[in-house]
Amino acid sequence: MSAFDVMALDNPLAGDLDRIISRTECQWAEMRGQRLFITGGTGFFGRWLLESFAWANDHLKLDARAVVLSRRPGAFRQKAPHLAAHPAIQFHFGDVRDFVFPTGHFSHVIHGATDASVKLNADHPLLMFDTIVQGTRRTLEFAAQAGVRKFLFLSSGAVYGRQPPDLKFVTEDYCGAPDSTNPREAYSGGKRVAELLCSLFAKTRNLEAKIARCFAFVGPHMQMDAHFAVGNFIRNAMHGGPIQVAGDGTPMRSYLHSAELAAWLWTILFRGVSCRAYNVGSESCLSIAEIADAVAGCFTPRIPVEILQKPAAGLPSRYVPSIQRAREELGLAQEIDPCGAILKTIRWLQDGDTRPTLDSLGSETPALPGAASSV
Repeated sequence: MSAFDVMALDNPLAGDLDRIISRTECQWAEMRGQRLFITGGTGFFGRWLLESFAWANDHLKLDARAVVLSRRPGAFRQKAPHLAAHPAIQFHFGDVRDFVFPTGHFSHVIHGATDASVKLNADHPLLMFDTIVQGTRRTLEFAAQAGVRKFLFLSSGAVYGRQPPDLKFVTEDYCGAPDSTNPREAYSGGKRVAELLCSLFAKTRNLEAKIARCFAFVGPHMQMDAHFAVGNFIRNAMHGGPIQVAGDGTPMRSYLHSAELAAWLWTILFRGVSCRAYNVGSESCLSIAEIADAVAGCFTPRIPVEILQKPAAGLPSRYVPSIQRAREELGLAQEIDPCGAILKTIRWLQDGDTRPTLDSLGSETPALPGAASSV
């Protein structure tokens, strides 16, 4: 048995990866013998895409290859040595805004290289905007040159601007938008421009541009110290609590498990209609206070919850998508409810990632070509 076979057997995500493949198996045939290019492949979304790509490639005998654009592949090897050393995954050094194009033909591209960082958006809005817009254009230009047929852009529900509190679900044809005079809207404004770039290239080049408007997610490998409420709550609980809700706990949010996120993204890439956006997320919403309570209830003894502000007057804010289009056109559905997704994430963290590294298996990772630059 090879080192990779041993690591597959010990993969703590095996159950989720099997479910991803079972939901998408008939779609993978078009990847057989092909090459995929991924930007943003080392983040939360990208990690799940690479995990599921490698799993499908091995189990379905696709003989496919993935080339991952990265500025710090060495750091990713420390996080995920089994992926960095997988024979079907290769790293390409470069910045998404100006990377040198890898040579040869590619059939598919997934473009997700944007740091959804509140701090970066607030402190360096031009850098945020340029990374999204210039990076998308550069990746589209590469796709056109490389003969790519299907291009998936990972957009955001932020493109709708603030959801009116009396609007239960945001549909893809909602005409709201972020405030174009507010520098803090660099992320959401950049995503809107990037979507337009995708449509322009689809019209002028022989390219199918798919758009996934992603909302909120929970699952293994998510950041626990960023601006995501559920991640912060889980982190607080794992450290013994209390779980602190900085606001009044009334805003409404919904979460899709990361394994379902991956299955949805592959389906949109393979089967989505070009230049037609699809919301990716959950319609099962909870208040921030209810989310904190759900996290607290996963522990024995129960973790205390502190809500630091009194409820404000008026309707609470909402960030909840309609997934009717994805459900009716692509057959996608949420099978893990938000509380179940939270519990699965906590159980995974408690169990820990016990997969052996390649070094502990006595195998060596081939050196990556080139010289790494900073992220």
